[in-house]
Amino acid sequence: MNPFQIGENTVEPGTTARLEIPVMRLVTQGEISIPVVVVHGERPGPRLWLSAALHGDELNGTEIIRRVLARVRPSRLAGTLVAVPVVNVLGFVTQSRYLPDRRDLNRSFPGSARGSLASRMAHLFLTEVVDRCTHGIDLHTGSHHRENLPQVRGDLDNADVRRCALAFGAPLMIHGTIIPGTLRDAAGRRGIPAIVYEAGEPMRFNQKAIGLGEQGVLRVIQELGMLPAPRRPRAASVEVRKTTWVRAHRSGIVELRVGLGERVRKGQILGLVRDAFGEIVGDIKATHTGLVIGISNNPLLHRGEALVHVAVKSR
Repeated sequence: MNPFQIGENTVEPGTTARLEIPVMRLVTQGEISIPVVVVHGERPGPRLWLSAALHGDELNGTEIIRRVLARVRPSRLAGTLVAVPVVNVLGFVTQSRYLPDRRDLNRSFPGSARGSLASRMAHLFLTEVVDRCTHGIDLHTGSHHRENLPQVRGDLDNADVRRCALAFGAPLMIHGTIIPGTLRDAAGRRGIPAIVYEAGEPMRFNQKAIGLGEQGVLRVIQELGMLPAPRRPRAASVEVRKTTWVRAHRSGIVELRVGLGERVRKGQILGLVRDAFGEIVGDIKATHTGLVIGISNNPLLHRGEALVHVAVKSR
């Protein structure tokens, strides 16, 4: 088993190392770095990266990684685990989804060493972490006051991605089209299978979502042969090929009448819209029959805004 090289750091087999990848200096000349934990096993095996807080206000993944690292020992590991609990360090400290220049880091891959701040950070993470790995799991939550039912997203037509998604065992696994500029897109173009775990909402720890994420990550590690396989069977996932957002036809204050995980039928009233006087001025109806996998927790709604995310039932 050879040492693992990352940046200017060398990690010996059978050891765990806490490292920092320098990003930039602030105007005060203080250095900003991405924290990385490398668990380098004593035996050869896959190299799996875990990433969280690519959007700086999405916190569940940071706690998932902490819990996973507490349960992985290099003496029992085959291969290497590269864990990055906070990728967007600047957004993390300012409690913002975005970088200071308002760019979305997860729309900036593969990036460039000479581009914008977002482009440089994307390039740095891709070359220093992703390119050194064989598989990846990117951990997210809902965005902009939205909360997601625990779900795994990926190109389920890719055999390696599908294998990891099945092993994760989230309630849902969604065949997601590739969004240009995302980390998953950049990894896929490099032939590195990666899945995305979405669960919970920004700026909150959701204990159920974190627990499911911890167990899911460990199952993927076991499926890849990096740790002994579990004795209990994995949870079954429902496969989904189509999802749709139900949007508001008028502005107002919403009284939502459905929750995450509920099954809805086409035409069902999902919520009522009231004006500032409390009078009902409209309703929100399901456009498809399916399962609620995402909701907006902001009761203030403007025309055209997304309110309920539904996984459409297959015929």
